Amino acid sequence: MPTLRQLEYLVTIADTGSFALAARVANVSQPTLSQQIRTLEQRLGTTLLERSATGAMLTPVGRSIVVTARRMLSDASDIVALAAGASDRLTGTLKLGTTPTLGPYLLSPIIAELHRMAPQLRLHVREGIPDEQLLELSRGNIDVMLGPLPMAGDDLAIEPLFREPLHLVAALDHPIDAGGAMTRDALTGSPLLTLDPRHHLARQAAEIAERHGMTIAPDYYGTSLESLHQMVASGLGLALLPSLYLRSAGGMAGLKILPVEGWRVHRSIAIAWRRQSPMSAAFKLIAGHVQSCAERLLAE
Repeated sequence: MPTLRQLEYLVTIADTGSFALAARVANVSQPTLSQQIRTLEQRLGTTLLERSATGAMLTPVGRSIVVTARRMLSDASDIVALAAGASDRLTGTLKLGTTPTLGPYLLSPIIAELHRMAPQLRLHVREGIPDEQLLELSRGNIDVMLGPLPMAGDDLAIEPLFREPLHLVAALDHPIDAGGAMTRDALTGSPLLTLDPRHHLARQAAEIAERHGMTIAPDYYGTSLESLHQMVASGLGLALLPSLYLRSAGGMAGLKILPVEGWRVHRSIAIAWRRQSPMSAAFKLIAGHVQSCAERLLAE
């Protein structure tokens, strides 16, 4: 029978496309990893990988086996959590994925309060692109994810938490604000700066731009909310920034919020975890805590 370690090595090769990279990720020597894969192929009586000078590629049967192997590794991790008695308590180390447009401005006060409430809980926070983190969640590489909707996954439990207002901002000396509420026509043709299009916030900004006759500035994609802030403050254009960022230290420096008639723009934030996870009860407790903290911060 294959061992979990052998299946883990196979999955790591599938993710990296390379024996050398997989060995580095798995923290073993390349000869050891290669030998384990050869043993796995002998036990299964089939070839799982096509080897070449440029890397390794799964065979058709290898791809099918990797799908099942991911599920088995995730289930094994859940068994460990159950054995530790952590299924309904906030203990142990959790890998939490979030987006850089949310985590840095929400998690700091929440993590501090969670630590007071559950001193045995450790959160390992990883920031990334939401769509990529959903894939990591399904694969079992992270335990829980906090980010903007939409989220999707048949194997995931997804719980909406709160709505966060989004504001249209400009440099303090930008002439577009003549005082009082602005009509949509006043925004026509204005350049709107956004993040990398893979971010949900960038997609939402594109929809807002189309609705208000603004144009997306493709040569000025921001790498973070801070970079967007700096570009707007320097007069390059307008931007859509979340409330939690704007209320953070320095979040409004050099900026003003434009009062647009009928402006009711927000994004919905949710938390997600694998539906079959034995930690579901703990994740629901975390969800309730995040929700109450966020609502209090937004009300301040």
